[in-house]
Amino acid sequence: MDLTPRSLGTSPVSIGPLGLGCWPLAGMTREGVTAEAAVATVRAAVDAGVAHLDTAYCYGEHGESERAIQAAVGGRRDRVVIAGKCGIHWEKDTTKTPPRRQVVDGRPERIRAQVAESLARLGTDHLDLLYLHAPDPAIPIEESAGELQRLLDAGQARAIGLSNASTPLLARFAAECPLHACQMHFNMLQREIEAEVLPWCRSRGVAMVVYWPLMKGLLAGTMERNRVFPASDSRHKYPMFQGLEFARNLDFVESLRPVAERLGHTLPDLVLAWTAEQPGITGVLFGATSPEQVCENARALACDLDDEARTAIRAAIAARGQVASGRAV
Repeated sequence: MDLTPRSLGTSPVSIGPLGLGCWPLAGMTREGVTAEAAVATVRAAVDAGVAHLDTAYCYGEHGESERAIQAAVGGRRDRVVIAGKCGIHWEKDTTKTPPRRQVVDGRPERIRAQVAESLARLGTDHLDLLYLHAPDPAIPIEESAGELQRLLDAGQARAIGLSNASTPLLARFAAECPLHACQMHFNMLQREIEAEVLPWCRSRGVAMVVYWPLMKGLLAGTMERNRVFPASDSRHKYPMFQGLEFARNLDFVESLRPVAERLGHTLPDLVLAWTAEQPGITGVLFGATSPEQVCENARALACDLDDEARTAIRAAIAARGQVASGRAV
């Protein structure tokens, strides 16, 4: 894998090819994640050379992900790139299980308050990259963009990004505030951004940081065919993990195993290395909930694909065909 630092657009910030996605550390979608394990996971990432830490105000009902980063980084703030997100929070909802609902709120005053709270939790005076987590359909996106511009001018952010947005909304945001990065999901089975969003970003020099490269563990090659996901595990809502779709996806994963073995690497190594070298992809975020998982994924930094491997992966993707990649209601 090419380890050359990658620029976030025209900003002064650069990142490595791999970053730690800190959403799993909040413990809201995985059972058994303790505060101690979260801190140890972040420390392991920094020690392994994965210095890009991606978090958000809503990663945990009480900022658990941000608190883990603060405890883990300590006096090493200058060694890490911290990316945060604003514009989403949790509210109690007793009609749901668990009793909470996610609320998108991109009002300037809400953004300002969330960023101030995030900085306090993280123990820092700035975020290296600040994303609007998602466009708020209730207000013009220009209002949210204007507040991020003010935070950039105030030095509370060094680069600005927008997540989970269409190209028209990216364009409207960029007309009001410098747009240095975009974050979307992308992996071997979910490549929707290749149609419009990725070309738009590439043509304008906007960095693309992607999450779900291993599709919630599906592409890691460790799932058994009879795996049943409990209601507390968000994967039970995705068609990709159900019935015939799940079986076909596991067949696809098995078709990649010989490619990884020939290179002397694991399946996660192969998948992450392939994702990081796709045209227009600036950074790849992987999730982990233990130091062991971090070390396993960080080995991808030493994985170099050759033309034979790339050809085999293209053939496997073509053979898999259309994927049911949405989320069930």
